[in-house]
Amino acid sequence: MRPKPPTNYLAGYPAELTEKIQQMIEQNRLGDWLLQKYPHSHTVRSDKALYDYVIKLKDIHLRKAGPLNKVAFDSTLHLTRNALGMHTSKSRVHGAKLKASREIHVATVFKDMPPEFLRMIVVHELAHMKESEHDKSFYKLCCNMEPDYHQLEFEVRAYLTWLESGGEPLWSPNQPPPLG
Repeated sequence: MRPKPPTNYLAGYPAELTEKIQQMIEQNRLGDWLLQKYPHSHTVRSDKALYDYVIKLKDIHLRKAGPLNKVAFDSTLHLTRNALGMHTSKSRVHGAKLKASREIHVATVFKDMPPEFLRMIVVHELAHMKESEHDKSFYKLCCNMEPDYHQLEFEVRAYLTWLESGGEPLWSPNQPPPLG
């Protein structure tokens, strides 16, 4: 049985970008570059804090969207299938009423990342509340909520590539908070 090839988080990006990231990994420079650009991890440590964070963003950008019943960090998410998290919508019949339940789950690996990366992931999952497919209108909504969405998504994927290549995690919960 042959070994499984590594996940390509950068599939679909132009070759010159993916080659640049690969070179930085081989030269052990990608981690330093990411840390220079994003020196601190976010302070959202619990499911309750994540729920509050997501609800604030939802209230700013998607006020008319239905309520969220649950938001949580999820250690069972498989990064190769759900690199950015997962959203679910369930409908249940209760007597004569139809009850809808919406949930957002974020992979636990994103607990120790910069605030910009967490925001990008949350924006992505919130956008699925209005747009189910990854199409032009979906990405337009993402960019409306986070103007740097595409750059942040690329850098999150570069970081996941770094981790998969054997790189050490760059951010930790014990980092000092940012000054100012």
